[in-house]
Amino acid sequence: MHNVIIIGATGAVGRELLGILESRDFPVASLRACASARSVGGTVAFRGEPVTLEAADPDVFDGADLAFFCAGGSTSRALAPEAVARGCTVIDNSSAFRHEDGCPLVVPEVNPHTLDGMAGAGIIANPNCSTIIALLAISPLRALGRITRITACTYQAVSGAGMAAMNELESQARAWAAGEPLPTEVLGREALFNCFSHESPVGPDGMNEEERKLQRETRRIWDDDSVAVSATCVRVPVLRAHTEALHLEFDCPVSTEDARAALAGAEGIHLDDDPQPITATGMDDVLVGRIRQDHGVPDNRGLALIACGDQLRKGAALNAVQIAESLVSARA
Repeated sequence: MHNVIIIGATGAVGRELLGILESRDFPVASLRACASARSVGGTVAFRGEPVTLEAADPDVFDGADLAFFCAGGSTSRALAPEAVARGCTVIDNSSAFRHEDGCPLVVPEVNPHTLDGMAGAGIIANPNCSTIIALLAISPLRALGRITRITACTYQAVSGAGMAAMNELESQARAWAAGEPLPTEVLGREALFNCFSHESPVGPDGMNEEERKLQRETRRIWDDDSVAVSATCVRVPVLRAHTEALHLEFDCPVSTEDARAALAGAEGIHLDDDPQPITATGMDDVLVGRIRQDHGVPDNRGLALIACGDQLRKGAALNAVQIAESLVSARA
């Protein structure tokens, strides 16, 4: 049994994580929940009981052995080392430690071996949502040959920008139906009936940070710095499931029949010939479909497919809980 603490328990990912810990019957002996100052003193529910929200400071980690961080990079950088110093294993959902030496970056179905030897306190990084969904969908295909290039176009739900963005999209829909001006305080623009380049910062090379994460994290998770990754990341007016169009180039001929067979037996994947974000919403599995030959690659060395995954579940909270489950199993 574990003494668990959640940092960022009132956000979209934190709330999802609470529900997943409960539904998967994770061995929680005690639970503490932390939130921003405006929420302190309120409550969240866990296993039918209210849990009072506390301020996130170093002392809250005393007595805890497992901490989930769901509150952004600055909070993680400030508090995760404090948690480790007090004996916690930290599973961090931010980008703060994803490229730190000695900090595993883990999708349990893809690279569980990176948790080997993680016997005590330390930090484990949860990858970016678009990376998790993409690699869960395509990693089983590596059995068919070496993937030398990935071209990814992502159509990302507003849940990736947080609960406030989800609320704003719903408010925009209500305002549009009432003929009123649309609120844009959170996303900075109209999201309803619109799509736009992911709002992360754009570097001097023209890539935004979301595209860069997909490139860097894929190479690290696969332990393959030579794989070429080209990504275009777009925000779309969907509440909580990402869609990704993935084009793959192999070093040998591959067939759609072999691809379907490899994916059909893979953990965490559900084959669906009409993958849609509205169908993927609330699902643990990632939907994979539209599997076809990519005729832009010669010699039958290309495949194309579409993946849809719930950004708040497998793209964030569920992956974090699965990491914790893997640790529990390894340490038993």
